[in-house]
Amino acid sequence: MSDKHVDEVSGVATTGHEWDGIRELDNPMPRWWLWTLYATIVWSIGYVIAYPAIPLISSATPGLLGYSSRAEVVAELAEAQIAQGTLLEKIAATPLDEIASDPELLQFAIAGGSSAFKVNCAQCHGSGAAGSAGYPNLNDDDWLWGGTVDDIYLTIAHGVRYGADDDTRYSEMPAFGDMLETSQINEVAAYVVSLSDTPREPAMVEPGKVIYTENCAACHGDNGEGITDFGAPRLSDGIWLKGSTEAEIAAQIRNPKHGAMPAWVGRLGARAIKQLAVYVHTLGGGQ
Repeated sequence: MSDKHVDEVSGVATTGHEWDGIRELDNPMPRWWLWTLYATIVWSIGYVIAYPAIPLISSATPGLLGYSSRAEVVAELAEAQIAQGTLLEKIAATPLDEIASDPELLQFAIAGGSSAFKVNCAQCHGSGAAGSAGYPNLNDDDWLWGGTVDDIYLTIAHGVRYGADDDTRYSEMPAFGDMLETSQINEVAAYVVSLSDTPREPAMVEPGKVIYTENCAACHGDNGEGITDFGAPRLSDGIWLKGSTEAEIAAQIRNPKHGAMPAWVGRLGARAIKQLAVYVHTLGGGQ
């Protein structure tokens, strides 16, 4: 005689477990579920036999099919390199100013340059190339060393004030705190601000212009338009690298800060530098 408890409502025996007066019905699993479970067990056994599955000390069982996901990735990378090979050779052989006339080559150069930028340049210039304090914005049309694709190539390849490269871009603004009185520096700062805005004391503009002409125009231009041959920034617009207030401009005149950028040609190679130059040139501010 069975001593199993039978539920009075459903007539189904319970498992014998009870929690706070609640019992569990001992219903059998649905057949479809059981057959699905059996099928997955059979499939898993077949998988272990056919594919790498069981870890060993320094490897794993290879499986009868000899499949390797790593080998598959290596093969896919090899195919990609072969596919890129022709375009990379074409990039190397095509002058920079002619790449833009070939739509396929231009698209390839921009894609490669974008990838190289994110890995090597975004740390200083930002992921969107908008720059930050002391690091130039590459989206605008203000270029210290010129904004043509050839100019950009030379700047990236040889860097700025990078002592290990003999062809690096190099210029330094002297510290005028050793040459001008504080009042004269403030007057020059007022004049520089007047080129794009209104200074705090307009009366200082005219004497500041005289001092500017005698000391600054040779590099920054008669009207503050800048001279890219010297890496001297334009002073007549609203784009500033070291600060735009009169106090910040006066501080830069008194004791200028000079940034530096490494030369990338030795690390990335000429083809990658070409792609980077094309990418930066197409951001919107290239000349």
